[in-house]
Amino acid sequence: MKVRIAAAADDDEAAAIAAALAEHVGNDVEVYVGDGDEPAATHEEPSESEPTADRSTDGRHAESLGPTDREELLWEEIEDILEGGPKKYREQLEDGEKLFVRDRLDLWFGGEDGNLLFEDGKFAAFDDWHPRGADADEETDDRLPADGLITGAAEFEGRDVHFMANDYTVKRGSMAAKGVEKFLRMQQRALKTGRPVLYLMDSSGGRIDQQTGFFANREGIGKYYYNHSMLSGRVPQICVLYGPCIAGAAYTPVFADFTIMVEGMSAMAIASPRMVRMVTGEDIDLEELGGPAVHARESGSADLVARDEEHARELVAQLITYLPDSADEKPPKQEPKPPAASPEGIDAIVPQEPNKGYDMTDVIDRVVDEGSYFELRPDYGEEIVTAYARIDGRPVGIVANQPAHRAGAIFPDAAEKAAEFIWKSDAFDIPLLYLCDTPGFMAGSQVEKEGILEQGKKMIYATSSATVPKQTVVVRKAYGAGIYAMGGPAYDPESVIGLPSGEIAIMGPEAAINAVYARKLSEIDDPEERERRERELREAYREDIDVHRMASEVVIDEIVPPSTLREELSARFAFYEGLEKDLPDKKHGTVL
Repeated sequence: MKVRIAAAADDDEAAAIAAALAEHVGNDVEVYVGDGDEPAATHEEPSESEPTADRSTDGRHAESLGPTDREELLWEEIEDILEGGPKKYREQLEDGEKLFVRDRLDLWFGGEDGNLLFEDGKFAAFDDWHPRGADADEETDDRLPADGLITGAAEFEGRDVHFMANDYTVKRGSMAAKGVEKFLRMQQRALKTGRPVLYLMDSSGGRIDQQTGFFANREGIGKYYYNHSMLSGRVPQICVLYGPCIAGAAYTPVFADFTIMVEGMSAMAIASPRMVRMVTGEDIDLEELGGPAVHARESGSADLVARDEEHARELVAQLITYLPDSADEKPPKQEPKPPAASPEGIDAIVPQEPNKGYDMTDVIDRVVDEGSYFELRPDYGEEIVTAYARIDGRPVGIVANQPAHRAGAIFPDAAEKAAEFIWKSDAFDIPLLYLCDTPGFMAGSQVEKEGILEQGKKMIYATSSATVPKQTVVVRKAYGAGIYAMGGPAYDPESVIGLPSGEIAIMGPEAAINAVYARKLSEIDDPEERERRERELREAYREDIDVHRMASEVVIDEIVPPSTLREELSARFAFYEGLEKDLPDKKHGTVL
């Protein structure tokens, strides 16, 4: 390449121009000055063996560069933020079994099965507390790193997730304007990305002395629950409680699809014990008011209780294997595994006598893939089992009556539990398996007061509205409206299968004979004759409700040998996989 420059240029200028052009155009360069016939300077293209030094924008060589004082100062600020709140609160955590929030994030996202991708809002409220941003002593309670709330994105068990985590060392994890803004942005981004959200909660509620600007605003703390509602059914929301979550903070765990409490740490309540004493005069501690036992057994607000922080992570890691990233995707499959116990034993487990108890999980163990059974809310409404599992590698949601508890009769709490589980499973496209063995909904004055009709209505509504593939198995008795709630023939299941022990009836034989023939039987004076006649009536009634009669009348689709039940269900779930069913055109139903 030949270049001619002005006659006023000297040899040094010509050399500099030649060198610069050679580097940038990648050719040999000859520079001529004025009208000269000979080049004043030449420069050859650098060979591959002689690389030129990189240059920064100001012309200095890269090897001479390093972090400036400005960047070093930023690193110091970041390190300060990562230390969290005042040291005295860090020390309090270390005295107990609770992790500092940064260590908790390392537990969740720092190992082989996780990676913290990035954090948002690390410098939130920086000017309000940092000595370089305000006139403050960094070891007072006014130290507010990240405004006590950490948000960002991470890889968890191979899945990209959004997360938030309270820093309990910053004013007991309380929420204020900047932290609220971060929380809201995280939720709104989850709506856009369609990725799951993890809430790692440890918050005492709103920061009362700073409530102006975040409590009742359009974009304040109240918007949390609006966003929770918009995310509901869109992406899985999973909450783990690591401390006392009081007042507004307690709504995040109950809005989440799945909530895990940690034994000895967690609590949630609409008001603190001190506030309860002020309002009601009741003297109660936090554990009694809203500890894990209360919410796992009494309120049903906790799906699971973890032994410790590590166990909480393990539970969520297992739970997420059944869930898709969003409602737009299908639940993830895994490699099929044979069941933990042989299906050959199913028939021996189920008694022929309708009133004899047994454990339905013994049947489930012979149907689902080994190690895949994952029960939710096991201590609440125990007469119904709600669990995720896999059959031949495919996730299914199981709703099963439990004859080992109150004969499998459906009480209000069990109906509520089942309805919510059906609703969640349907939202995330997880097929449903109903295992029916129930005398029906419980009767009596107490259950009426507890809302048996209302809760039963919700269970029937959820079963009716679920559009995922449904398979129903009449394991033994299916009496009364129990067959309706448990996905009976009228509720659009893809199949209703009976085992040879099955019965479908308005009520059981004893109750039916008493209802229909009580007067006639009472007219028989001879006790032996009366007993013989009652036995005949009972046997005739059982023959009429036997599963063979139901199959003969095509009420059910098939009777299968119990030893083939797993194989039968696997084939049917595979065949109906991806089935789409429509609901009537309407805004929404009126049942909540």
